[in-house]
Amino acid sequence: MNTHRFLAPALRSMTAATLAASGYIHAQLYLDGYRFIHIIGPLFLLQASASFALAVLLLIGVPPLLLRTAAAGAALGALGGFAASRTVGVFGFTEHGLQPEPQAVLSLLAETGTLLLLAIWQMTVTRQPRAARPPARAPDRVTTRTPPD
Repeated sequence: MNTHRFLAPALRSMTAATLAASGYIHAQLYLDGYRFIHIIGPLFLLQASASFALAVLLLIGVPPLLLRTAAAGAALGALGGFAASRTVGVFGFTEHGLQPEPQAVLSLLAETGTLLLLAIWQMTVTRQPRAARPPARAPDRVTTRTPPD
């Protein structure tokens, strides 16, 4: 049985689910009060929108590498913003620990899950045997001449 036939759609669906979960969490936080925080509010709305859009695009069909890279970028951006908001701050905004609860932990799990699934997916794509392709250029033809009679 060809496991790749089942693995790729499963990875695509699970990645879309983790992206959608991250988008939902960011949208919920935006509506719960982050929208009133200067610059941070619109960034939460942007993160939610991008995550939902990428999740839908992943479900539409077999995505190219660029789309998978964009999904990884969205997850890395959210994780980077999370880390920065707990250390140096983001545009003057700081938080402490795993607050707000439980969204901070759920967001970390969703974005880390997205990155892990994308890494596994990429490994399965690169290990997949490629179809035989014709050579880049035709080999030189050797012509034979028959000696004159």
